[in-house]
Amino acid sequence: MPRKVVFIADADSLSGKALIERFGQGGADLILNSVQDDKEWDNVLVSCEAAGSRVLVTHADLCSSRKLTAMLDEADTLLGPVDVMIHNCSVIKPVGVESGEESIFAEMMEANAKSAFFCTQAIGKRMAARGSGSIIFVSSIHSEKPTGASFAYSASQGAVKMLAHEAALFLGRHGIRVNVIEMGPVEGADITFQSDSSGLYDDYRYKVPGTRLVTEGDLAELAFFLAGDDSGYLNGADIRLDGGFLLHYMDIRMNKPAEGGTRSQ
Repeated sequence: MPRKVVFIADADSLSGKALIERFGQGGADLILNSVQDDKEWDNVLVSCEAAGSRVLVTHADLCSSRKLTAMLDEADTLLGPVDVMIHNCSVIKPVGVESGEESIFAEMMEANAKSAFFCTQAIGKRMAARGSGSIIFVSSIHSEKPTGASFAYSASQGAVKMLAHEAALFLGRHGIRVNVIEMGPVEGADITFQSDSSGLYDDYRYKVPGTRLVTEGDLAELAFFLAGDDSGYLNGADIRLDGGFLLHYMDIRMNKPAEGGTRSQ
């Protein structure tokens, strides 16, 4: 990939760490938005710089146009304009439709969806002025499938998905590609989405036909591809990275180990 400036909206998360490693190895310059102290990034800075990547750690409020603009102005000066925006903000808290608190709903919508809108607007304008760029939203299969545990999370991911579609239509006219990665279940998803009303995550590993859960490394590889020129015709795509999890329809056909260690056929 030609040298690019990549903005990672949540550098502190597990997905953020995998993205940093992959894009750093690929020679990109990185803008890492973080809530951690700068000293927490010392080891990352050393490893990225050893790989030839320049890094700017920022602490922007992603729901403030003013603060986003200030951060982008600083980045322009130090690294250059953003070529790739990766929005990977994902707050998940249990909340039910019948008894959920407004504050929890508002928190997740702001962290996941509102931040996506503000980032797209602020960075998209600058990309449009240059006539190029790639925007990648790290979303979830729960943009289309209820969790049974957190309706607000599903609602926020559905909002991100439709924002991406609208942005692909508008920004695509300016040479910008906008795509969505819908993450399937990772290790621990049965705890995250523990539910009394849904069995979706019961034996969830074996509902993936290959019985391997997706990892943040898988995500980073796909994001790296979407950021590069080899994916130049992809715009407005929803790419489901779930190993076929949502295709599961009958528990008796799960690829689950039987007694003796063999799998059901």
